[in-house]
Amino acid sequence: MDAGSSIRILSDRYIIISASNSIPSELKSQMGAMKGKLTATMEQAGIATATSSDPDFIAKASKIKGVSAVMHDFQIQWFDPAKQKGIQVEATYGNPPASGDDDFFFDLQWGHDAIDAPEAWNAGYRGAGTRVAVLDTGFDLTHPDLEPNIDLAASKSFVPWEELQYDLPDPFSHGTHVAGTIAAADNGYGTIGVAPEAELILVKVLSDEGSGAFSWIISGIIHAVNQNADVINMSLGAYIPHNGKFLDEEGNVVHDAKAAQQLINALKQATSYAYQHGVTVISTAGNDAINGNRDRSLVHVPSDAPHVISVSATAPRGWALDPFNAFLDYPASYTNYGTPEVDLAAPGGDFSYPGEEEVTIGFVTAPVWVFDMVFSTGSEQSWYWSAGTSMAAPHASGVAALVIGKSGGEMKPSQVETILRTTAEDLGKPGRDPFYGHGRVNAYYAVIGNKVPATPAKNSKSLAKGKPVAR
Repeated sequence: MDAGSSIRILSDRYIIISASNSIPSELKSQMGAMKGKLTATMEQAGIATATSSDPDFIAKASKIKGVSAVMHDFQIQWFDPAKQKGIQVEATYGNPPASGDDDFFFDLQWGHDAIDAPEAWNAGYRGAGTRVAVLDTGFDLTHPDLEPNIDLAASKSFVPWEELQYDLPDPFSHGTHVAGTIAAADNGYGTIGVAPEAELILVKVLSDEGSGAFSWIISGIIHAVNQNADVINMSLGAYIPHNGKFLDEEGNVVHDAKAAQQLINALKQATSYAYQHGVTVISTAGNDAINGNRDRSLVHVPSDAPHVISVSATAPRGWALDPFNAFLDYPASYTNYGTPEVDLAAPGGDFSYPGEEEVTIGFVTAPVWVFDMVFSTGSEQSWYWSAGTSMAAPHASGVAALVIGKSGGEMKPSQVETILRTTAEDLGKPGRDPFYGHGRVNAYYAVIGNKVPATPAKNSKSLAKGKPVAR
């Protein structure tokens, strides 16, 4: 994979890392002499960003007392909307069978069944008192499934030329889909999030077309921490080549092996800040079917950064043919895998079912393979199916919110990760394995604190539990 082709060095934009958690005073005072301007300062994390027309800016700024490192900022295509497989569904009011739930698309959310989310709700845990920051593209701020749970005052766009509101003609909104999986409200309408009573802090760190500067990601992490997030979900990812082969803004190949390590260190500074302030960070393992045990030429960020839980994707194959008995946990055809690259697995959906036959679930008719994807919210107050590790991470973030909510809203990230790991279902080889990591997350086991058979659902928020079948 030519990872560097999706990463471009920004020649006049820089990330500055302090040797401490404060910005050196001399950095501010010497900006004029270096033809520079500070564009952001993150005092608590010791990170700043700047622009400068001085070609020797890195060398000059690096000599300032208290500065640990200076590097170019990078523009990265964190995901490609053109490759995002999505199918839109318009709302049609009705009461589908199986759950009898009044959120009329709930019966399409097989991922909640896979992780026993309804059983966790029945046990009394729904994410109340927790705050989940979603770092992504823009969001449909008026979607009826999301609006009740959005903390608009804490939400922010770090994309200078785009508002927080998603604004592309294509109604598929990656950020809206991810946010809905985590915390769509249980409001008798549309879908339900894994943690339907959690608060959403929406942080736009990518343009609606999926690209964004590395510094925006870092700024978004710091912002989420400072807004008292309990969980940060990053359904985004990119590869940094160890050999430092990148493109400049004109498309010319440049080599800067030092830059690769500097970028990783800058991200480490941000994720460590989150960890130290009690925030659990969850991200995607990636969608390129790469075996991390073999390919060591690339670093996947942010999932490979310290204190980040990396999530691979699982899915059924032909779920709609037998939704009460289908096995829901095949490794998705596209998911990256490897140890130690994958920490946990979660439902991400797939589109690998080979047939085109149509089936009907509730009042929705579509090809079988469509139902194997993850169903969630889209922009323009719509709903979508999509598939990817971008859809798996929010399932895990939702479970993390349930766990933290149970504790009253305060938990160390190490405690959250330990619970997610020890209560995950071990579906691969015994112990940690390349596809499932420590196992596929289970919401019910996570909130009751051990692995016992999930009790049958006793209210309308439930689906029949899938069981493996021979294929």
